Amino acid sequence: MTHLRWGILGASKFARDQMGPALNAARRGKLVALATSSADKAVPFDAFATGITVYDSYEALITSPNVDAVYIPLPNHLHVEWASKAMDAGKHVLVEKPLAMHASEFDQVIAKRDATGLLAAEAYMIVHHPQWLRAKALYEAGAIGKLVRVSGAFSYDNSADVSNIRHDPSKGGGAIPDIGVYIYGAARFVTGEEPDEILSTDIRRENGVDVWSHVTARFPSFHYTGVVSMRMAPWQEMVFHGEKGVMRLSAPFNANLYGEARIELQTQGDDGPEVQAIRYPADNHYVHQVEAFNNSVLDGVAYPCPLEFSKGTQNMIDMVWAKDKARL
Repeated sequence: MTHLRWGILGASKFARDQMGPALNAARRGKLVALATSSADKAVPFDAFATGITVYDSYEALITSPNVDAVYIPLPNHLHVEWASKAMDAGKHVLVEKPLAMHASEFDQVIAKRDATGLLAAEAYMIVHHPQWLRAKALYEAGAIGKLVRVSGAFSYDNSADVSNIRHDPSKGGGAIPDIGVYIYGAARFVTGEEPDEILSTDIRRENGVDVWSHVTARFPSFHYTGVVSMRMAPWQEMVFHGEKGVMRLSAPFNANLYGEARIELQTQGDDGPEVQAIRYPADNHYVHQVEAFNNSVLDGVAYPCPLEFSKGTQNMIDMVWAKDKARL
């Protein structure tokens, strides 16, 4: 093969606005198929993927000989089921985060990946963005000295959108599954460390889903604090605070949608604080993610964000749930 032929299960807004165009724009790949029972929902996809084949069922798409890889943006509780079915049909799979609702559920997908030799990955796009690769390299090079504290925040307000799937506990709704994966996983990615203990949780729920949380944790070499919310003004940042400097990412998760992707590195010079701004005004992490996936399948190179890493983030989420349950 010289390129991957991609199909999408479901005509979600995110697939239409972000991942669909990325699948079609990424080098060595092309979006060729969409599974949806709604002809109206399929129309916008044809605008950027001309001639796309529309299947009226998920089964028809995953069994098609004209599709090599499947992107799965379905509700969270359906991810493991359809990832497994797609691999059984011989398709590589890229599954929206969180891939599973509990860390143990990753094992089924990992086992099937290993048994089939297919690539299966969680769509954790941020680690494919050059700002995060640079942040990790700066940290490892000692740019901020010994790390003391990591803080993360990610918020938006969808309180008016009462029908939003994130408000449905039966479908894996909640702020932590939706955006906690970013502030937890980002700390793990840069430092290479796993949490030793969740120290505290303060979680507010509405109708069975978490809408606001503050979590603190102890990692082997630093203290962590993070806030995610579906009830606050939009905000996002990650801060790595060391003994010799501070590294801040101001648009870490929605790069160039929320704001310009930028690393602010502050260190102490002879004449006072010195601030270096490293900017990434044009990179699209969704495209980078798909290109990494395509290259891994076509060239046999290791995928930069394996399921084992994603399982680690879910394990931290599971630790948060366990701590909060014990508190109550």
